[in-house]
Amino acid sequence: MSTETLRKRPQGPRSGGAARAAGRLLGENGALAGLIILVVALAIASGDFLTVTNLLNVGVQAAVTAILAFGVTFVIVTAGIDLSVGAVAALSAVVLAWTATQHGLAWPLALVAAVLVGLVAGLVNGALITYGKLPPFIATLAMLGVARGLALVISDGSPIAFPGAVTHLGDTIGSYLPVPVIVMIVMGLLTALILARTYSGRAMYAIGGNEEAARLSGIRVNRQKLVTYALSGAFAAVAGIVLASRLASAQPQAANGYELDAIAAVVIGGASLSGGKGKAFGTLVGALILAVLRNGLNLLSVSAFWQQVVIGVVIAAAVLLDTVRRRGLRVRPATFWAGGAAVVAVIVALAAVVATTGGNDSKSGGAAGGGSVRIGLSVSTLNNPFFVQFRQGAQDEARKVGVKLTVGDAQNDASQQVNQVQNYTSQGMKAIIVNPVDSDAAAPAVKAANRADIPVVAADRTVNGAKVEQLVASDNVAGGKDAAAQMARLLGGKGKIVVIQGQPGTSASRERGQGFGEGLKQYPGIQVVAKQPADFDRTKGLDVMTNLLQSHPDVNGVFAENDEMALGAIKALGGKAGKQVKVVAFDGTPDGIKAVQAGTLNATVAQQPRLLGKMAVDSALKAAKGGGLVANAPVPVKIATPENAAQFATQ
Repeated sequence: MSTETLRKRPQGPRSGGAARAAGRLLGENGALAGLIILVVALAIASGDFLTVTNLLNVGVQAAVTAILAFGVTFVIVTAGIDLSVGAVAALSAVVLAWTATQHGLAWPLALVAAVLVGLVAGLVNGALITYGKLPPFIATLAMLGVARGLALVISDGSPIAFPGAVTHLGDTIGSYLPVPVIVMIVMGLLTALILARTYSGRAMYAIGGNEEAARLSGIRVNRQKLVTYALSGAFAAVAGIVLASRLASAQPQAANGYELDAIAAVVIGGASLSGGKGKAFGTLVGALILAVLRNGLNLLSVSAFWQQVVIGVVIAAAVLLDTVRRRGLRVRPATFWAGGAAVVAVIVALAAVVATTGGNDSKSGGAAGGGSVRIGLSVSTLNNPFFVQFRQGAQDEARKVGVKLTVGDAQNDASQQVNQVQNYTSQGMKAIIVNPVDSDAAAPAVKAANRADIPVVAADRTVNGAKVEQLVASDNVAGGKDAAAQMARLLGGKGKIVVIQGQPGTSASRERGQGFGEGLKQYPGIQVVAKQPADFDRTKGLDVMTNLLQSHPDVNGVFAENDEMALGAIKALGGKAGKQVKVVAFDGTPDGIKAVQAGTLNATVAQQPRLLGKMAVDSALKAAKGGGLVANAPVPVKIATPENAAQFATQ
């Protein structure tokens, strides 16, 4: 071949050079190809998706997951795993708020202390793995429990207000520059720099590729693993600070389950769980894919339950693609089409879900009703019969009055609820109903709705520090006092009781417990011998009551902060329930009322959740039309007993 021919050959396809370069880029970055296809599909499916406000929401919602995932990238590159990052994030945020607001430490020093907490947690993980010879899964799983427990101990299970100066990390500079996105980009650049330009980064790849070969080549493997897990812990601390800044409070239960999202983002971004492979850019794309999916599914009113299915399919497709690549598929176009096909399969699955449910699965969220007035409802959780009835009452009323009601399930995650309310704001809802996971954490998102002139109605719990047009709620404190009075009547003013508490940190648990405690002060003959949380869950209520009976077999009263935990306690009590041991609960759910009628549950504070949902929709509709509302709309609270339970069974 002549020299002239060699010179001319690259010039031949010049007209298609840009297309080939783009194809090569997408072929080498299957996740990026998937993200592009996903964005295009959602832009076609929803007219609200490509608005500037919504795209900024996507960036902000991806930030915490991405920062966590950057830290996890270091670990996965070394063929390790870190399950503790979500709990470490919560612990770091709690330490910052606790030292700054309750102990007077200057906020810059508190910020440093929070990052050091994450760093130390990572070092402990690394030490357990390298010197204790624990598998990474076990070591980091143990740290997950330790960190979450310490966050609850330090905060006493309650949110702690964040220092005002630090909350600016959750703000927006001007109109279009969210600080969380800036932090995400900085942490991503730092990750890329460490992996590509430092000795530690090169050592991570070597350890992940072949740990023994790395050791024989002179790399101090144990030291590098310590560095790797310390970096993961420090990045988790930064993520926790950003998350708490968005919520304006440190939540001890924050970032619960985020470790799974972080690992998923790394894998979707092209990293291999077998080690030796992974990049910061791929991790960022993986986090964006998760954020775009959740945002888009919210905009399409796909229920939270179906969203979990779709996210699971995406993760499976990403791991499948990784497996195909590791088996030797090296043809770049084929790699591109494999990645694209995987994402297209997900989108087809999504289309099938939307087609079959219409985005309005009334059993698990979605949309209900019709008409021109659109109202968004964010429910704290749909994994609780009380809030299921609340949603049903709201949906029934929406159909009756001609409102299109979009329902979101926050799954007891305050940050997820903030995302939902932000999405409702970007969609231009005429009004928003919020049933807060936490009264303080909901405030930043409600303030954003206030700025957009969208009226907000709070249901069951108020929103602290933000404007709501009306609070539609029964009084949890008053209900707790009524429960105490009923317990005293049942026991004749004397006895030993245990209290089964709800999820630590939630305002419902705090308020019900506060009311019960205040009401019990009038009855000095009644002694509370134990208090234990069971997270509003029936199974946990069963386990907690079983354990308490071992240490307090002579107990003759139980107060549970919701019906579900009471039903679990009744199972543990067996034949004693309702007879030797009096049981009083809260909510008035159908199962609770049945237990009252059966005599195993002596009484429950009935809040009439269907009426609560109906009133919330009516108030939101009135606010959307510009009507004035009074500050509080009380929902009647009544004690359901065997004598009057029949009237509640029909509601």
